[in-house]
Amino acid sequence: MSIRIEDLKTRFQKTERMPVVFLGHGNPMHALGNNPYADAWQHLGQSLPRPKAILLVSAHWMSRGSLLVDVSTMPRTIHDFRGFPPALYEQQYPAPGHPKLAREVVALLSSHHAEEDETWGLDHGSWAVLKWLYPEADVPVFQLSIDMSRPLAWHLEVGAQLAELRDRGILILGSGNLVHNLRNLRFDGAPFDWAEGFDQFVANKLTDRNFDALADRRAMGPLFEQAHPSFDHYLPALTVAGTVQRDDELAFMNDSIDAGSISMRSFIFS
Repeated sequence: MSIRIEDLKTRFQKTERMPVVFLGHGNPMHALGNNPYADAWQHLGQSLPRPKAILLVSAHWMSRGSLLVDVSTMPRTIHDFRGFPPALYEQQYPAPGHPKLAREVVALLSSHHAEEDETWGLDHGSWAVLKWLYPEADVPVFQLSIDMSRPLAWHLEVGAQLAELRDRGILILGSGNLVHNLRNLRFDGAPFDWAEGFDQFVANKLTDRNFDALADRRAMGPLFEQAHPSFDHYLPALTVAGTVQRDDELAFMNDSIDAGSISMRSFIFS
């Protein structure tokens, strides 16, 4: 069952379990505002119950052979892009970390080769959306990497391991894009048919709770390859999907294609 973003606040007030959220973050310039995506993120932040902490899975922290968990006390703001205006490099998000909880997550994911890390921080996949969700930067946040060496279904398993955190007031937030092909950007913004096709495919499978289909790379075939020449921006969505419980309701927001080949579709299960 899908619900409208306008109805989220009422829905959230009826449950003690934290929602899980996947946000399409897209172009770093969206972080500067004056666009419908930032407006929607701000509205969502005002609607969500206030979490005790945020565990954030960003497409921009990739690892191989292990899951890394940021256990730093004050995660640094990372400007992991090139060629943008100075205003974007001036952005800071000075939220505290949560070393104690982060280390608990390391233990929780021991079966998935989790390790502590103090070298990362908050990349733009994190702060570009967090600055709108929680502009005061007063909610503790820490990142979890995506292990690029693992099959898609493995990331669903990671989400299932994390699901218990929802009942402890922890917001599990994924940041990436359901379609992300930077090789085929269109400056006129007209969406490619394959971009719309894969975006709708994912939306349908989320609605049907058929998460296994979202992790079947062979069955998705060439459409997946077009949507994701590199699948880093897809994996956070799978981790979030893995946390979903049977009675959760689904809502979509920002369901549009930007620059022809980047899906901004976001989803919330609550």
